[in-house]
Amino acid sequence: MKKYLVALATSLLTFTAASAQSLPPPSVAAKSWLLLDASSNQVVASQDADMRVEPASLVKLMTAYLAFAALRDKRLDLNQEVSVSVNAWKVDPSSSKMFVEPNKPVTINNLLYGLIVVSGNDAAVALSEAVSGTSDAFVVLMNREAQRQGLTGTHFSNPHGLPSPETYTTARDLSILCRNLINDFPEYYKTYYSTKKFTYNNITQPNRNRLLWSDPTVDGMKTGHTDSAGYSLITSARRPVANGERRLISVVVGTVSDQVRTQESQKLLNWGFQNFDAVKLYSKGQAVDTPDVWKGSQGKIKIGFTHDVYVTVPKGSADKIKPRVERNDPLIAPISENAKVGTLKVTIDDKVVTELPLVALESVGPAGFLGRALDSIRLLFK
Repeated sequence: MKKYLVALATSLLTFTAASAQSLPPPSVAAKSWLLLDASSNQVVASQDADMRVEPASLVKLMTAYLAFAALRDKRLDLNQEVSVSVNAWKVDPSSSKMFVEPNKPVTINNLLYGLIVVSGNDAAVALSEAVSGTSDAFVVLMNREAQRQGLTGTHFSNPHGLPSPETYTTARDLSILCRNLINDFPEYYKTYYSTKKFTYNNITQPNRNRLLWSDPTVDGMKTGHTDSAGYSLITSARRPVANGERRLISVVVGTVSDQVRTQESQKLLNWGFQNFDAVKLYSKGQAVDTPDVWKGSQGKIKIGFTHDVYVTVPKGSADKIKPRVERNDPLIAPISENAKVGTLKVTIDDKVVTELPLVALESVGPAGFLGRALDSIRLLFK
């Protein structure tokens, strides 16, 4: 599964939909940016998406992901109260905080609101200690999870994102992390990331994502700012389409002000929704091909995908989509279910739009001695 996640992270984000028909992307006033279609996991357009950048509070996306995972695995409970350590309380007093107090119990639920809505660095430390005992142990978990998700340009050194030379990421990695968070924890995402304000300790603070107020289709995600990092914003929006809903995720890193990160994010989202469609190619479990299997207990195997497959293309070009199956022939048993057996390349006008790993939809065991011997001979003449 880890190899499959890494394959998705690397292969599905290699090509851009805009390049399929040379549709020029908008000019975005940021150090680095990327627009991801979450339905297809395809980059619509980007600029310097693999540039190493300082994430600032965007680090808290990973902190939240791991807290959600602990809740899923019953290692934490939303109503569980934890004591706030001096380390959490003493975090940089000039930075964003939810204003927890030392040794005063606070619920995991409130810490999550404090982390996500008001970007509390004290909440980040308190949650890291609740999950792993210490922030240092939590950082190990953060980097392990980054590796599992295929975030090859990312490294963490703390749970909050305050400046450190050992904390860095890329716009591409951030887009992968955000999509995974939304897909893996949809109910937690819905609960926390669209919340516009939060009150704790008699102090009410607003969510700094201005698009939550100005664009009703926006339902998250996260702001980030330090003097060295500039102003960054990751935004996710859902808008209705003919066959349901479509989600885009914009990552805008290193702008000069809060206003600029907001307007550039809005510009990207509007451009993506207005100029591109997500076209469904295959359903989860649908057999894309049924090739021969050699030395197996059966002669054929169904191959396809473990999820619905969409491809993002410029509007009006859906009829030009051409999928091409490239198998890892010869396919020799035993083959386990979900094993990668090939690649689906999708082209428009002979330009590759995206590549997707094809997997076995069923397992095929080995044939008996005679069957394997006969197929070995046949393969010599194939």
